[in-house]
Amino acid sequence: MQPEFQLSEPFDARRIVVAMSGGVDSSVVAALAARTGAETIGVTLQLYDHGAAVGRTGSCCAGQDIRDARAVADRIGIAHYVFDYESRFRDSVIADFADEYMAGRTPIPCVKCNMGVKFTDLFQIARDLGADCLATGHYVRRVEGPQGAELHRAADPARDQSYFLFATTQAQLDYLRFPLGGLPKPQVREIAAELGLSVALKPDSQDICFVPDGDYAKIVRKLRPDADEGGDIVHVDGRVLGRHKGMIHYTVGQRKGLEIGGQPDPLYVVRLDAEGRRVIVGPKAALAVGAARLSDINWLGGDFTEPLTAKVRSMAKPVPARLDGDRLIFNAPEYGVAPGQAAVLYAGERVLGGGWIAATEAAMAEAA
Repeated sequence: MQPEFQLSEPFDARRIVVAMSGGVDSSVVAALAARTGAETIGVTLQLYDHGAAVGRTGSCCAGQDIRDARAVADRIGIAHYVFDYESRFRDSVIADFADEYMAGRTPIPCVKCNMGVKFTDLFQIARDLGADCLATGHYVRRVEGPQGAELHRAADPARDQSYFLFATTQAQLDYLRFPLGGLPKPQVREIAAELGLSVALKPDSQDICFVPDGDYAKIVRKLRPDADEGGDIVHVDGRVLGRHKGMIHYTVGQRKGLEIGGQPDPLYVVRLDAEGRRVIVGPKAALAVGAARLSDINWLGGDFTEPLTAKVRSMAKPVPARLDGDRLIFNAPEYGVAPGQAAVLYAGERVLGGGWIAATEAAMAEAA
């Protein structure tokens, strides 16, 4: 007798396309989808050069990951297709990543990937294959509300990925399924082991998938040769404290690696002036932000009068805030708010939407 598993979101479909990255999460989704009796089709997007991807693990959609996805599909007896989206990924995600750093912003390529190849293009592939839904291994919950599908945080706070999915449109949400959103990761691995999947013990993805060694500057430098052009390190009071080795090496909130010793108090990167190639630094108090201007706001939540919370970094806790047009106003000064990152808005567990942080308003005046 096969073991029974309780899905966070039950399937009700005759044909299901599953986005298979080669990891344990999407593999379990594919296996559970197939167990419902629905025709299940696994789809993997190849995002890297075949030669460069050989042997790479701990990312997603690389050479070994594609082989793992195919092995799981063979194990559970479903069709599996690989689509080459290398050029699309390079142009829409990697090039944008480099441009954002060059503009003095801190990018989130995972969101851009979800907005593009993973949900827009994969969504169309699933439609073309005649699927009733597209299932993924993301840790978020899709809840049917009185006015349609809602996006909610995962039950396991340590695994919640809602921050990276704020740009999901309502049409996409209606079509998507997230069956793991109510499960803790250890249980997902237990399911994989019970089903005999070879990826049950495979390590989770680390860092940005196309930067496996964590050296962001190397990627930017390869695409933008002038990325290492130096400039001044300037205190918020206007004093020039030294020279930097290229703005791609700095992000808002950074303290280490400034190489401006002899200062009486710790200094942090407060903002980046791309046009003047200046790194602006100051005391921790100078990092305090009272409000942020958002661009390209995606709204999923309808009209809300209850208090909102905002999450301005993937690892940050949501804090009380309010939205006035495109201006996000924090109830108390918030730290480490960086242009290029996202501000995601919540009402309790529900994701209302979010936008890209275009600019910040300091809670204290700067002289620089």
